[in-house]
Amino acid sequence: MTLPLRTTSLDPVQIPGWRWQPFLDTAVAALSSLQPNPYPIAERFLQKEGSTGSKAKPVPVSTATWACSTEKLRQVRCACVEAGAAASVLNFVINPSSRFDLPFFGADLVTLPNGHLLALDLQPVDKTDPDHTGPVWQRLMPLFERWRAQLPDGGPIPEEAQPYFSPAFLWTRIPLGEEGDALIDRVIRPAFADYLQLYLALVEEAQPVDHERAAHLLSGQKRYTAYRAEKDPARGMLTRFYGSEWTESYIHGVLFDLEEATVTSLSPQGS
Repeated sequence: MTLPLRTTSLDPVQIPGWRWQPFLDTAVAALSSLQPNPYPIAERFLQKEGSTGSKAKPVPVSTATWACSTEKLRQVRCACVEAGAAASVLNFVINPSSRFDLPFFGADLVTLPNGHLLALDLQPVDKTDPDHTGPVWQRLMPLFERWRAQLPDGGPIPEEAQPYFSPAFLWTRIPLGEEGDALIDRVIRPAFADYLQLYLALVEEAQPVDHERAAHLLSGQKRYTAYRAEKDPARGMLTRFYGSEWTESYIHGVLFDLEEATVTSLSPQGS
């Protein structure tokens, strides 16, 4: 399978059979009003094809990255993976500029052979700072309560991860098949749209902060991205598909690139 050629991070992602395409389409459409600019992504990470499984029965694997930046958002990026019955993934993170007091937006939509793992959150830059969290959680918790009641609980969050999630972390495990498909259509899609709509409303309302506040936010953003890079659950899967060198470069240079972007001043917004 050969994917359509993509030359910039804003080019459409079109992966045959990828189940999360409607979610990416929703996100791209919602972001269009912010006049997004391409985000610098090396060509080898814009799209990649490989295989998994046995030599006798290889399974094609396709990975693509859609990304942009805007005035208030340092990096918006969607990692898209399709590997047939082995995996289908959308990992979508919005990284705000530290010049604005905003949380991260995070969505993990993962299909594996044993079920769907689905997570949504507006993740705090500093969970201990009520000036940062209070205005967000006040508007986010009603959305969480609405959708949580319709989903099975995903289980406890590891203690070390708790600083990086809000009380409105919507996290569920649901089965494959008709039951899971119905929950995705009836609950996960509108919940995704609600969380994203609230996030973009917060972006629209956000005003620049002073230098001291920006430095505090940047410090929190670096803690978050360092933790996510270290603990990325996709590391094993991507290494199996593409090897360690490509995977580590992708995790640190694209998915959670804040440290590299700060050092090399790649960010057009200048975090």
